[in-house]
Amino acid sequence: MILAKDFIETSEGLVFAVVESGLEQGKVLCFLRYIKSDNQWQKLNTDQANHFLTENYPQYLYYSSYKQAHCHGVALEGVFRHHSPRTRLKNILADTTTDEVETDLITLCQLYKKNGFDFNHAGVTGSILIGAQKYGSDIDLVFYSREAFNLAREITQKLITQGACSELSDKHWLESFDRRSCDISYSEYLWHEQRKFNKAVINERKFDLTFVSETPLECALMHYTKLGPVLLKAQVVDDSLAFDYPAEFSIQHKNIKSIVSYTATYTGQAKTGEWVEVAGQLEQASDGTKRIVVGSSREAIGEYIKVIDEKIN
Repeated sequence: MILAKDFIETSEGLVFAVVESGLEQGKVLCFLRYIKSDNQWQKLNTDQANHFLTENYPQYLYYSSYKQAHCHGVALEGVFRHHSPRTRLKNILADTTTDEVETDLITLCQLYKKNGFDFNHAGVTGSILIGAQKYGSDIDLVFYSREAFNLAREITQKLITQGACSELSDKHWLESFDRRSCDISYSEYLWHEQRKFNKAVINERKFDLTFVSETPLECALMHYTKLGPVLLKAQVVDDSLAFDYPAEFSIQHKNIKSIVSYTATYTGQAKTGEWVEVAGQLEQASDGTKRIVVGSSREAIGEYIKVIDEKIN
């Protein structure tokens, strides 16, 4: 099965990052991330990717009726190569390497193993997945069970306390904030991020931890209709899916069941019992339930989730 955070490659040498586990109308929901230029991988940002496909391969531009959003889609039969994070990590750990990024990855994995972690439930994505890493590249680990992901976060916190890893520097945090272009202040961003323990630094290299569910999307079972933008304050009553993709926060509200975020910035953003302010798009499912979606567009301009102190009656 093709899962979120996997990469797929087409016969034209285009590498797409998968954004949703499973298929929609026979297509892999994804986003173009790398193209070959002078026999080297060139990473594209969102605007560059859309422009490149519009000019050269418009057949990969796709509107997802499930997500009601523009993304990219590759038919399953058009997948020339499937890059699996789990297979890639297994191969790196089994081989010797002189690559500095892979060496830091191996060191990190050894620290996790010493603390009882089983890497059968993990993989590595991002630039390392296709060997496109550079000297300053980050390490992006993915975990395929909620238990494994939460254990990795606990170990990360322990490693920081022990000094084997360190928290992000001010420079790292500022770079991360600038890259996210989120609609909360830097101080708000920092407060929320520092308590998640899903990113840290080893040997001056940043690494991120992400949970990926192996449950495929249910686009055939549920259809959502957009009702318009909404700004709401509510109490979170269940955060058990806070680090899923999409992240989901059940809230106490007479009409709205949950907040759902497709934007990594707001993954793990709130905990059970906390009050949040959320700006997003109100949607109604085919079964009548309503939810607020943060990340209805890739950059989620004007959309956010943040914890607030004051309870709203």
